[in-house]
Amino acid sequence: MNKKIAIIGGGNLGKSIAAGLLRANVVRPEDLIITRRKIQFLLSFSEQGVNVTSDNHKAVNESDIVIFSVKPHKINDILLSVKSDILKKKPIVISTVTGVKLTELAGILGNTISLYRTMPNIAISVGESMTCISTNSRDEVQNNTIAGLFNVMGHSAFVDDDLMGAATVLAASGIAFAMRYIRAAMQAGIEIGFSSELSKQIVTQTVRGASVLLQENNIHPESEIDKVTTPRGITITGLSKMELHGFSSSLVQGVLASFEKIKEIK
Repeated sequence: MNKKIAIIGGGNLGKSIAAGLLRANVVRPEDLIITRRKIQFLLSFSEQGVNVTSDNHKAVNESDIVIFSVKPHKINDILLSVKSDILKKKPIVISTVTGVKLTELAGILGNTISLYRTMPNIAISVGESMTCISTNSRDEVQNNTIAGLFNVMGHSAFVDDDLMGAATVLAASGIAFAMRYIRAAMQAGIEIGFSSELSKQIVTQTVRGASVLLQENNIHPESEIDKVTTPRGITITGLSKMELHGFSSSLVQGVLASFEKIKEIK
């Protein structure tokens, strides 16, 4: 991609996106700018040749794509502070800010700027994010460009803006839910005799295998579960005990609780 990219907000997600861009060779280090008030926390990127600065104006004015990755309570002030730069430069604007709708972004920047709302997860740093995208743009070529940008760092899907809150819960928060399962399975592995490292290796590869099976075969999880659950067997015994203690229902309730919480973000 022959474009300069700025990331406004070099926090955890901003740095993950930067790492993903560099890992996928989407952008050269010298064509990437990351901003943060305390730039000493971006030392690992400056050592790679990435431009790091606390000057948001400089970042916007030198970029073709600007990704805003800041806290929800900061986005309005930051957008207002660089609004004149954006309207002059007219970059593609991408927001990863939780709970801020396209209409709110357009309310500040106007309707002449191409706006994209995205929600990657932290696996973007290793090229394995699931990123949902909503947009006000009807430019299919441009939409394909933005989808392509995130596809090299995992997978992407366009959704209605009204579904972005749900996407945040299922994909961005969802990676924490998945890791909590992995942690619990690792603990169980230690209890039945494995070392911590070997337990992690077994569990993480098993989860990876389950994901690839579902993706490549395009099937429902239950059809694969059926293949390993025999009558009165060890797998169905374990699954039944998990369900007795609320395995599926607790996960569903956790997702729903997170979805209710995201509605409170202003």
